[in-house]
Amino acid sequence: MSIALAATLRMPFDDAVARTREALADQGFGVLTEIDVKATMKNKLNEDMENYLILGACNPPLAHRAIGVDRQIGLLLPCNVVVRSDPDDSDSTLVEAMNPQLLVDVTEEPQLQPVAQEVGDKLKAAIAALST
Repeated sequence: MSIALAATLRMPFDDAVARTREALADQGFGVLTEIDVKATMKNKLNEDMENYLILGACNPPLAHRAIGVDRQIGLLLPCNVVVRSDPDDSDSTLVEAMNPQLLVDVTEEPQLQPVAQEVGDKLKAAIAALST
């Protein structure tokens, strides 16, 4: 099992971020958190790296269902979606979403399977929309 659902986009980083936000919203996800890893590494370590943004995506009804099954699942929420410049191809941006099956595998809680499946379907649809 892959840890990520992914797409490679032939577009600038900022355009990919905007399209990713739209695709997530179309599937009922809001972005609760945003971590600019590039800026953090520069500010904290004075290290340079490519554009790298972590979006903490949440679909409230699905998060509510998951928390109802296992209160500790909040440790694994929200679903992280990474938008990053491809270090090997300056014309490409990578978008990678956490595979929600990990929630089931890590917790070994079978009641999370239907929630993980629905989240996965929505994230796959969002990733697929980016490629069109």
